[in-house]
Amino acid sequence: MSMFCFQCQEAARNEGCTIQGVCGKPESTAGLQDLLIHTMKGIAWYATRLQDPRSIEEAGRFIVKGLFATITNANFDDERFQKWIDEGLEVRSLLSARYEAQGKNGNGKKDTEPKPDAAVWFAKDPEIRRMKATRVGVLATSDPDLRSLREFLIYGLKGIAAYTHHAEVLGFTDPTIWRFLVEALNATLEPQTVEEMGNLLMKAGETAVKAMALLDKANTSTYGHPEITEVNIGVRKNPGILISGHDLKDLEELLRQTEGTGVDVYTHSEMLPAHYYPAFKKYPHFAGNYGNAWWKQDKEFALFNGPIVMTTNCLVPVRNGYKDRIFTTGVTGYPGVKHIPDRADGGGKDFSEVIALAKKCPPPTEIERGKIVGGFAHEQLRKLAPTIQDAVQRGAIKRFVVMGGCDGRQPARSYFTEVAKELPQDSVILTAGCAKYRYNKLDLGTVEGIPRVLDAGQCNDSYSLALTALRLKDLFGVQDVNDLPIHFDIAWYEQKAVAVLLALLYLGFKDIRLGPTLPAFVSPNVAKFLVERFRIKPISDPKTDVGSMVADLENSRAAF
Repeated sequence: MSMFCFQCQEAARNEGCTIQGVCGKPESTAGLQDLLIHTMKGIAWYATRLQDPRSIEEAGRFIVKGLFATITNANFDDERFQKWIDEGLEVRSLLSARYEAQGKNGNGKKDTEPKPDAAVWFAKDPEIRRMKATRVGVLATSDPDLRSLREFLIYGLKGIAAYTHHAEVLGFTDPTIWRFLVEALNATLEPQTVEEMGNLLMKAGETAVKAMALLDKANTSTYGHPEITEVNIGVRKNPGILISGHDLKDLEELLRQTEGTGVDVYTHSEMLPAHYYPAFKKYPHFAGNYGNAWWKQDKEFALFNGPIVMTTNCLVPVRNGYKDRIFTTGVTGYPGVKHIPDRADGGGKDFSEVIALAKKCPPPTEIERGKIVGGFAHEQLRKLAPTIQDAVQRGAIKRFVVMGGCDGRQPARSYFTEVAKELPQDSVILTAGCAKYRYNKLDLGTVEGIPRVLDAGQCNDSYSLALTALRLKDLFGVQDVNDLPIHFDIAWYEQKAVAVLLALLYLGFKDIRLGPTLPAFVSPNVAKFLVERFRIKPISDPKTDVGSMVADLENSRAAF
């Protein structure tokens, strides 16, 4: 086979993509991503042995960027990956020289420990790199269970890296996260038992919680705590710029640079929750949200008429109809698409070309009208706690259903829309991530004035859902969070969802339904382990699963 990738939910036949990714990733890009990951493993090998804070930080910062770049639908640009591999080789060489200079473990003795394969790294020719990628890719691990656990870990690390990157952009870092990324990548190069890999997965869950808490602190310290907000989903008569992805710093700089220009700014997909932050409400040209989840962007971008800025992952192969007015930035990239460079030290990004183009474009084509409500992150829900507690104790609210995560193209994802419709009126949905687009525009009403869909924000804000569940545990005085009337019905697509799943498992949540399919990278034996230890289960059909949630009510309410 020319490639093998099974990191996302849309892996071909739920087994793996072997010719081209369902996401649109070609064989050449898949191979370069494998080489970049292998390069980062080599960096981790040296940093683990050096152990000094400087080496850990240098390795950690590069690994964060490199792992984030390999997330599904982030970057399709082979040239950028070639440059990152070369940059990684420079980091590796720096650490190698430092390691050789001090001797193994700093004792000055000659090192005889075998080092990871370097032949692939030193190949400069792109074709040679592609040919050698098969030596270090997913299938290089022959044992299916060890392969499953290693890739499970790496995909969790990619999610952790994404959260860490966003926090780092806002000036917030945590060296313990860098250290774990280094140690975990190094572990994938060494013989590990299934039990040892399982322990590493739990430590990845712990680190994912830490990374999400760090990002929450970065966002709320910089932009304030999200507030309950009505967001316009119609359009105005001015020309507009559409910003998608997840990077709030990019949005902030774009809003500043478009002040007084006559150009409106609209969010798309996972950028919707930016409207909930107080800091962005001062911009009158922050017009609303345009469109739906990421996978509809090919049609919606064509209708928007103005320029589009992709700040992070969730980019689909670009259509010619809007290729001349879409821009990438950060770790995102696509061949033939203009890229906005990173910030110079102390500076900001320059969106002047985007703004100039917007002024020449007609206003967006209206695709819908109305408003949607969000802003129910953990601080807002804390303020609502007395109302929620009263509603639960009087039986007005009988269950919470956490239905966050990712959306995707598969028709099977209509399951989540049907569950939202099928749930009794006394049920409240807690959500974060683009999965909400399956039901956040339905007229589901309220319970005691509380909307039945409480949107905490981006997939990056999944921390809010976990923290809210833990606070409910304290609020109602139960010993085990699994005794609460809370059901997890999670949609997953890419690797940030893997990190969130590991975080939930680490925090002790069980009986999580996962769909629309269980991950292709989970081998039968690993799946059995997850079922036996955490009671993870695949989704069924809406009526059956909702019926099960309703039937579980008596057991959960017994805790009150």
